Amino acid sequence: MLYGEAGLNVFSADGLGETMSYSRRDFGKVLMTALPAGMALGRINSTVDGVRLGVCTYSFRELPRVNGDALGPVIQALKECNAGICELFSPQIEPENVMLTKLLHELTTPGPDGKLPSMQEAGAKYRAAMHSPEAKKYREELRQWRLTTPMDHFKAVRKQFDEAGVDIYAYTLNFSSDFTDEELDKCFQQAKALDVRAIASSTQASMLPRLKPLAEKYKIYVAVHGHSDTKHPDEFSSPETFQKALDMSNWFRVNLDIGHFSAAGFDPVAYITEHHDRITHLHIKDRKKNDGPNAPFGEGDTPIKAVLLLLKEKKYPIPALVEYEYKGAGSPVEEVNKCLAYMKSALQGA
Repeated sequence: MLYGEAGLNVFSADGLGETMSYSRRDFGKVLMTALPAGMALGRINSTVDGVRLGVCTYSFRELPRVNGDALGPVIQALKECNAGICELFSPQIEPENVMLTKLLHELTTPGPDGKLPSMQEAGAKYRAAMHSPEAKKYREELRQWRLTTPMDHFKAVRKQFDEAGVDIYAYTLNFSSDFTDEELDKCFQQAKALDVRAIASSTQASMLPRLKPLAEKYKIYVAVHGHSDTKHPDEFSSPETFQKALDMSNWFRVNLDIGHFSAAGFDPVAYITEHHDRITHLHIKDRKKNDGPNAPFGEGDTPIKAVLLLLKEKKYPIPALVEYEYKGAGSPVEEVNKCLAYMKSALQGA
């Protein structure tokens, strides 16, 4: 969401229907984003038949850091995928969590039987790791980093993406009950410094009362991200749980993961049709039904093609971002390119 001092009243650049106030500088940005795709100087054009295709940088979580830097390899990967829009995964601009890096590698590496851990096994391993002494130590270090890192750090990150021709559309921040009030406030300030349209968050319904005043104060959308766990009422997974957020504030939105939504037994095409004006962006992945595993695009039960054709037909301004989670044979860049090729083919009727 663009922001500034007193200025001009215009419709929001993300097409979500809010009327906002912009400075002259930011109004110039709005004019640039309103140009036809590819006309903004230096921007990577990854729009296909009117649908903005991009990548969640979480897809590149396995790329090794270079001298401690994760951002350079991520930006290079986005350029190799010709992705002009992304959701930025916060750990990639924060101090490295060595334990989490190791855990993610374990969860995406087949065992002796050639199989990946099930969704349930992966969840159990993740929860156990998060309660380890190493995790608690890193958590406090990360909190202090968030509280003390100047906003110039985040502005510099935005500049790097801008110079690479990539728009940071959303920023991943997974809020949980262990966030202090000061830490939450700093996270919103950081998202503002990154100049993103939304914070995408795998959070819980019980966090909404704490997030509402901050979203309204900083005028930035919090887009709740759902999974396929329909058993716990505090988790976002269904139309009913998403509605808890939408009913609470106009600054709450939905970041719909069509793979998880389908695996949970719901129809993403119907949901997007009904709630397109409250959806910031989509995560595109393929999963098997009945809470089944991730799969290469076209091999699961998620109606990826139908969703993309809906965006195309209805001209919904909702970016569709690849979230690569299945274990492919190639590198993350190779697999993300396969996903994008599948999406382009679906849109172009090949």
